[in-house]
This record gives sequence, structure tokens and C-alpha cells, in this order.
Amino acid sequence: MTTHNPSHPPPPTPLSQATTTNKPIVAFTTPPNYASRLSRLLTLKGYDPIWCPTLGVHATPHTLIPYLSPPNLDAYSALAFTSRAAIHSLSAAAAAFDQPLLSPHGEAFIVAALGKDSELINHDVVSKLCENAERIRLLVPPVATPSGLVELLGDGLSRRILCPVPLVVGLTEPPVVPDFLRDLEAKGWVPVRVSAYETRWAGADCARGVVERGRELGAVVFTSSAEVEGLLKSLREFGWRDWDEFVRERCPEVVVAAHGPVTAAGAERLGVKVDVVSSRFDSFEGVVDALGLR
Repeated sequence: MTTHNPSHPPPPTPLSQATTTNKPIVAFTTPPNYASRLSRLLTLKGYDPIWCPTLGVHATPHTLIPYLSPPNLDAYSALAFTSRAAIHSLSAAAAAFDQPLLSPHGEAFIVAALGKDSELINHDVVSKLCENAERIRLLVPPVATPSGLVELLGDGLSRRILCPVPLVVGLTEPPVVPDFLRDLEAKGWVPVRVSAYETRWAGADCARGVVERGRELGAVVFTSSAEVEGLLKSLREFGWRDWDEFVRERCPEVVVAAHGPVTAAGAERLGVKVDVVSSRFDSFEGVVDALGLR
């Protein structure tokens, strides 16, 4: 029988070199709004995905109404989205009005979004914003991070920018949004934060799939640091003190993958060692491809 020092677990076995006759099992913790896309990509790459959501996302379009009610949005020069959920919530809120939110005349109005999220800024969304589509200027940073978005936005010149972001319930708010707002201020913008949706812990039982399948897991994929915290909080409910203890005793060869450096940094901050970080994080294809490179 092979033994190892529990304080120095062996390095993870590459999923691409797995010797099992079954497909490598990959757990992922993403909220429902991203689950089908990530599951499909994992399946296409030959993995057996198991979905263990640790967060729930609940749209609250009513919180946006006071900011969008015409002509209130004309007081802003830009709209910055850091998630798909925010775009969906704003689109739902805009549908409550029988006229576009912006006047057809005036300076260019900037709409900024990350990576594939920008595909949601389609003709329907633009028409809800302004009947003059030429007034809308879509910005998509080459590096799909909030800091990349800030860099692309450039000098704010004391202009106001509306930032629809989540209200985090039952978990500690990750530093991503506060850092984003601080960086905007440093660039001369006047960011106005508004809760567009709620991110809630999925509850004490949300890690059950990971716990029950722990010995079979080839990898766990995280797409946000809040997912990591949600999993750890649930693991404690199952009696595990921390991630290291769980991994050491249940799945010492598991590969931990993070969707981009922001998620990786958040996971490490929470005590979860990350083995794989996607270099392309404008979509989930980057992290799924990275699994096969180990």
C-alpha cells in the first residue's frame, strides 16, 4: 500500500493521463445561469461533469427602476457590466418602460462588458437603451477582467458611470466589485453602485455532491471566489475543518481549476490551492482546455 506524508500530498494526477476506464469526473460549482454552458463544454471535452452549485443568483430588476426611469439614465455617460446576470437584470428592468431609456441625441453612451457577456448586448438590448443605435458605443476589453475593463474605459473626466452589481447574501463579499469601483474612481470616473441581482449561498447541503463523490473526483472547477467560499462553508457543515483536510483525506489527487486569475487569487486567499488557471478567460473554454493541458 502506498503511503504519503499528509502534510505534503502528492502532486495531482493529470486528467489527460487518468488510467480509469471511465471518463474523468469534474465537479463544478457555478450558479445556474452559467451551468449549462460549462457542463456542455466539459462533456464535449470528454469529462463527466457533476454540478454542485454553491451559489444561487436571483434577479432583482426592481432595484434598477429608479436609475433607469427616463430621463434618469441621461445623467450618466456609461454603463459597466461585470457579469451576465447584471445584463439580464437590466434588460428585464428596461422592459418595464414603453420608451427607450436614453434620449436619441447627445454624446456617445458607453456600454462596457466582459468577454462573451458582451454577446448579450444585442439589438434588442440596444433598442431598449436608445432608439438611436449610433449613440451606443460597446466596449469589450481584450483582457476579460474588471481591471481590463477599467483600463479600456480610460480617463473618466468626472463622468458618472452606472455599475449594476450583485448584492451578496450569506457570504462575505469578494473584493472584486469593491476593487472595480475603487479603480474606476482612481481613473476619474464617478461610479454609482446599484444592486442588480442577489448572489446567495446555496445552503448547508450544497457540497454534498463533492463530499459523496470525493474519492472519484478528477477535478473541481471554480468560476468565482464566492463559489469557493460557498463550498468551504458547506464542507464545514459536513464536518470538514478546511479544504486541505478534505482533500488530504478524500481526494488527494484532485485538480483544482480556476476560471482566470481573479478567481484563482480569491481561492488562494480562502486557503484553496489552485493547480490550473485558464490563460483565456473571456469564456469557459479557456478553463476547460486548461484541464487537458496538465
